[in-house]
Amino acid sequence: MRILKEKVYKKGKVKILMTLKVYNTLTRKLEEFKPMKGKQVKAFVCGVTPYDYSHLGHAKTYTQFDIIIKYIKYKGFKVFYLQNITDIDDKIIKRANEQKTDWKTLSRKFEACYLEDMHSLGNNSVDKYARGTEYIPQIVSQVQRLIQKGYAYKISDGYYFDLSKCKEYGKLAKRTSLEENDAVSRVDENLEKRNKGDFCLWKFSKPDEPSWKTELGILGRPGWHLEDTAITETELGEQYDLHGGGMDLIFPHHEAEIAQMEAVSGKKPFVKYWLHTGFINVNKEKMSKSKGNFSTIRDVLKGYDKQVIRFLFASSHYRKPMEFSDETLQQAKNNVQKFNEFSLKLKNYRSKVKDNKDVLKLIKETKEKFEEEMDNDFETANAITSLFEFTKKINKLIAEEKISEKNVKEALEFMKEIDTIFGFLRKEESEIPQEIKDLSDKREQARKEKDFKLADKLREEIKSKGYYIDDTKEGIIIKKL
Repeated sequence: MRILKEKVYKKGKVKILMTLKVYNTLTRKLEEFKPMKGKQVKAFVCGVTPYDYSHLGHAKTYTQFDIIIKYIKYKGFKVFYLQNITDIDDKIIKRANEQKTDWKTLSRKFEACYLEDMHSLGNNSVDKYARGTEYIPQIVSQVQRLIQKGYAYKISDGYYFDLSKCKEYGKLAKRTSLEENDAVSRVDENLEKRNKGDFCLWKFSKPDEPSWKTELGILGRPGWHLEDTAITETELGEQYDLHGGGMDLIFPHHEAEIAQMEAVSGKKPFVKYWLHTGFINVNKEKMSKSKGNFSTIRDVLKGYDKQVIRFLFASSHYRKPMEFSDETLQQAKNNVQKFNEFSLKLKNYRSKVKDNKDVLKLIKETKEKFEEEMDNDFETANAITSLFEFTKKINKLIAEEKISEKNVKEALEFMKEIDTIFGFLRKEESEIPQEIKDLSDKREQARKEKDFKLADKLREEIKSKGYYIDDTKEGIIIKKL
């Protein structure tokens, strides 16, 4: 299927024919993106278990999927994007007991914190967040159907999935045993299990633990893997287009999801495309709460704004591991500053130069290069490089006075269009702090006295505080970077 993306600029139509390709973990191949039903896309990404503040590893996965989903929409697809909240779990119960509170109070608190963090990062593409505990009847239904089909059995601490009945188990991960970096929400160990890898579908509660009254009796809580398939079956159907998550979820979590849902429905594939994000590393080790080498999202946002964090994650391919440090954050901050300085220059540009027909050609070529990179499994880093090249060429035209106000407006509109995907550009601020105004006044006085060394120093100080000075014919304009 060829996807037609058509954009109307001031001089006619620019038509770009591109084919989106994604790397499918299931097949280990780059595949043309063809949803099951035309341009309708059903997407699901595994959400958080809210027992603590979310860390930067979460931010990477959810921001990169936010960019991916926004680009898929940019390509003309209609997307329904679902994310779950695992609001009952062993970790939640353990933490609630430690803090002498109940599981629901704890999970609701950190769920709210997570949603605040997503808003703070500009991640707003999710259409629905689904709590696991709000799908208990659907979860029980899946357990019942697995029992009826002979895939589930009961032992002393719960219902388990019988892997001996699933010959294709391991087809996603290309293995059937745990490794060091696999995420395990619960340890499903019981000597009564039929097979070593059998996982829990429904866990019976211990004294003082939460339970639900169900058709199977008064039982404990859903298995981690089954919660997701019950939610997606309800919201997206027995089969859907795209499933995402961190690479640590490939096994056993996503492998178990496939086994369960294909056993329940009898349909294959459960999901057509599987996409997985790489880890964040600190000193070459995966960032995680268990290792204690993590930074929370809100800690990082105290020193850097969302545009910087988004740029940091877009500067590396989503499937690759990323080294996190103050240096990488500062580099991202500097690059965001360059984009915003360019945007401000375009906003404040004034000229009586005639239109330059080569500008529309440059926009078209940049758009083609941008889409070519993004269509290649979302090569965001290369796409950003194409935008930097664009800014250099426009800046050169401005310096040579070979570009009109109309051309500059077209260039700015193009940058704004791309920013609906990336979210690098900052919004204009109506109120400038008095400190910045005072520094600007001192700089202007230094310029009048021809003390250009001091003026440049003050300009850099203003920039370091997040503001930009633009000297126009109409006077000085102060903007937030």
